[in-house]
Amino acid sequence: MNIYIVSCPSCFRKNRIPADRQHLRPQCGKCGAALDLRGSVQPIELEDHEFHTFIGHATLPVMVDFYSPTCGPCKALAPLIHRLSREYLGQIQIATLNTALHPGTAGHYQIRGVPTLLFFFHGRLLDQVVGAPPESQLRQKLEQLVQRRG
Repeated sequence: MNIYIVSCPSCFRKNRIPADRQHLRPQCGKCGAALDLRGSVQPIELEDHEFHTFIGHATLPVMVDFYSPTCGPCKALAPLIHRLSREYLGQIQIATLNTALHPGTAGHYQIRGVPTLLFFFHGRLLDQVVGAPPESQLRQKLEQLVQRRG
Protein backbone atom coordinates (compact mmCIF):
# COMPACT_ATOMS: atom_id res chain seq x y z
CA MET A 1 0.00 0.00 0.00
CA ASN A 2 1.19 3.51 -0.74
CA ILE A 3 2.47 5.98 1.82
CA TYR A 4 2.17 9.71 1.23
CA ILE A 5 4.57 12.29 2.58
CA VAL A 6 2.68 15.45 3.55
CA SER A 7 4.26 18.63 4.90
CA CYS A 8 2.55 20.29 7.84
CA PRO A 9 1.26 23.77 6.97
CA SER A 10 2.16 25.02 10.47
CA CYS A 11 5.56 23.58 11.36
CA PHE A 12 6.60 22.21 7.92
CA ARG A 13 7.45 18.80 9.36
CA LYS A 14 7.04 15.94 6.90
CA ASN A 15 4.43 13.37 7.93
CA ARG A 16 3.98 9.85 6.56
CA ILE A 17 0.35 8.99 5.88
CA PRO A 18 -0.55 5.43 4.80
CA ALA A 19 -2.96 5.52 1.85
CA ASP A 20 -5.54 3.42 3.66
CA ARG A 21 -5.65 5.99 6.49
CA GLN A 22 -5.89 9.17 4.44
CA HIS A 23 -9.62 9.42 5.25
CA LEU A 24 -9.04 9.60 9.03
CA ARG A 25 -8.28 13.34 9.15
CA PRO A 26 -4.59 12.97 10.00
CA GLN A 27 -2.73 15.42 12.18
CA CYS A 28 0.90 16.46 12.28
CA GLY A 29 2.97 14.21 14.51
CA LYS A 30 4.93 17.18 15.85
CA CYS A 31 2.49 20.07 16.37
CA GLY A 32 -0.90 18.35 16.02
CA ALA A 33 -2.13 20.63 13.23
CA ALA A 34 -4.67 19.13 10.84
CA LEU A 35 -3.16 17.97 7.56
CA ASP A 36 -5.13 18.82 4.44
CA LEU A 37 -4.78 15.92 2.03
CA ARG A 38 -7.33 16.97 -0.58
CA GLY A 39 -4.61 17.96 -3.03
CA SER A 40 -2.65 14.73 -2.67
CA VAL A 41 -5.33 12.07 -2.16
CA GLN A 42 -5.13 9.16 -4.57
CA PRO A 43 -7.21 6.00 -4.81
CA ILE A 44 -5.82 3.26 -2.60
CA GLU A 45 -3.92 0.69 -4.66
CA LEU A 46 -4.89 -2.78 -3.46
CA GLU A 47 -3.29 -6.15 -4.07
CA ASP A 48 -4.76 -9.64 -3.84
CA HIS A 49 -3.17 -10.45 -0.47
CA GLU A 50 -4.63 -7.37 1.26
CA PHE A 51 -7.99 -6.97 -0.46
CA HIS A 52 -10.28 -8.89 1.91
CA THR A 53 -8.61 -7.47 5.02
CA PHE A 54 -8.98 -3.95 3.69
CA ILE A 55 -12.66 -4.43 2.78
CA GLY A 56 -13.41 -6.17 6.08
CA HIS A 57 -11.82 -3.46 8.22
CA ALA A 58 -12.99 -0.41 6.26
CA THR A 59 -14.84 2.05 8.48
CA LEU A 60 -16.34 3.82 5.46
CA PRO A 61 -18.12 2.52 2.37
CA VAL A 62 -15.70 1.40 -0.32
CA MET A 63 -15.71 1.59 -4.10
CA VAL A 64 -13.10 -0.55 -5.88
CA ASP A 65 -12.17 0.05 -9.52
CA PHE A 66 -10.95 -3.20 -11.11
CA TYR A 67 -8.88 -2.16 -14.12
CA SER A 68 -6.17 -3.20 -16.54
CA PRO A 69 -3.41 -0.81 -17.62
CA THR A 70 -3.95 -1.80 -21.28
CA CYS A 71 -7.70 -1.13 -21.25
CA GLY A 72 -8.82 2.01 -23.11
CA PRO A 73 -12.05 2.56 -21.13
CA CYS A 74 -10.08 2.03 -17.89
CA LYS A 75 -7.64 4.75 -18.89
CA ALA A 76 -10.54 7.06 -19.75
CA LEU A 77 -12.21 6.40 -16.38
CA ALA A 78 -9.02 6.87 -14.30
CA PRO A 79 -9.09 10.71 -14.10
CA LEU A 80 -12.68 10.62 -12.84
CA ILE A 81 -11.79 7.99 -10.23
CA HIS A 82 -8.91 10.17 -9.02
CA ARG A 83 -11.08 13.28 -8.87
CA LEU A 84 -13.83 11.46 -6.96
CA SER A 85 -11.32 10.12 -4.43
CA ARG A 86 -10.53 13.75 -3.53
CA GLU A 87 -14.15 14.89 -3.53
CA TYR A 88 -15.39 12.03 -1.35
CA LEU A 89 -12.46 12.07 1.09
CA GLY A 90 -13.78 11.20 4.54
CA GLN A 91 -17.04 9.82 3.15
CA ILE A 92 -16.05 6.91 0.90
CA GLN A 93 -12.79 5.06 0.44
CA ILE A 94 -11.99 4.68 -3.24
CA ALA A 95 -9.55 1.96 -4.22
CA THR A 96 -8.19 0.37 -7.38
CA LEU A 97 -6.99 -3.12 -8.20
CA ASN A 98 -4.90 -3.92 -11.28
CA THR A 99 -6.36 -7.20 -12.57
CA ALA A 100 -3.31 -7.87 -14.75
CA LEU A 101 -1.08 -8.03 -11.66
CA HIS A 102 -3.65 -9.34 -9.16
CA PRO A 103 -6.07 -11.72 -10.89
CA GLY A 104 -7.05 -13.65 -7.74
CA THR A 105 -9.51 -11.12 -6.36
CA ALA A 106 -10.99 -10.50 -9.81
CA GLY A 107 -11.54 -14.24 -10.13
CA HIS A 108 -13.13 -14.41 -6.70
CA TYR A 109 -15.72 -11.81 -7.71
CA GLN A 110 -16.13 -13.35 -11.19
CA ILE A 111 -15.03 -10.20 -12.97
CA ARG A 112 -14.89 -10.97 -16.67
CA GLY A 113 -14.39 -7.48 -18.08
CA VAL A 114 -12.80 -4.24 -17.02
CA PRO A 115 -13.43 -1.66 -15.88
CA THR A 116 -15.69 -3.10 -13.20
CA LEU A 117 -16.62 -1.10 -10.12
CA LEU A 118 -17.63 -2.91 -6.92
CA PHE A 119 -19.34 -1.14 -4.02
CA PHE A 120 -18.94 -2.44 -0.45
CA PHE A 121 -20.31 -1.45 2.95
CA HIS A 122 -19.42 -3.20 6.21
CA GLY A 123 -17.48 -5.80 4.22
CA ARG A 124 -20.48 -6.80 2.10
CA LEU A 125 -20.73 -6.40 -1.66
CA LEU A 126 -23.71 -4.12 -2.36
CA ASP A 127 -23.56 -3.38 -6.07
CA GLN A 128 -21.42 -3.46 -9.17
CA VAL A 129 -21.13 -1.59 -12.45
CA VAL A 130 -19.47 -3.21 -15.46
CA GLY A 131 -17.94 -0.84 -17.99
CA ALA A 132 -17.15 2.84 -17.74
CA PRO A 133 -20.31 4.55 -16.45
CA PRO A 134 -21.16 8.18 -17.15
CA GLU A 135 -20.03 10.53 -14.40
CA SER A 136 -23.62 11.24 -13.35
CA GLN A 137 -24.36 7.53 -12.81
CA LEU A 138 -21.17 7.03 -10.81
CA ARG A 139 -21.91 10.05 -8.62
CA GLN A 140 -25.41 8.72 -8.01
CA LYS A 141 -23.97 5.38 -6.82
CA LEU A 142 -21.53 7.16 -4.53
CA GLU A 143 -24.26 9.37 -3.09
CA GLN A 144 -26.30 6.24 -2.33
CA LEU A 145 -23.31 4.85 -0.45
CA VAL A 146 -22.93 8.08 1.52
CA GLN A 147 -26.63 8.00 2.44
CA ARG A 148 -26.35 4.36 3.57
CA ARG A 149 -23.57 5.36 5.90
CA GLY A 150 -26.01 7.79 7.48
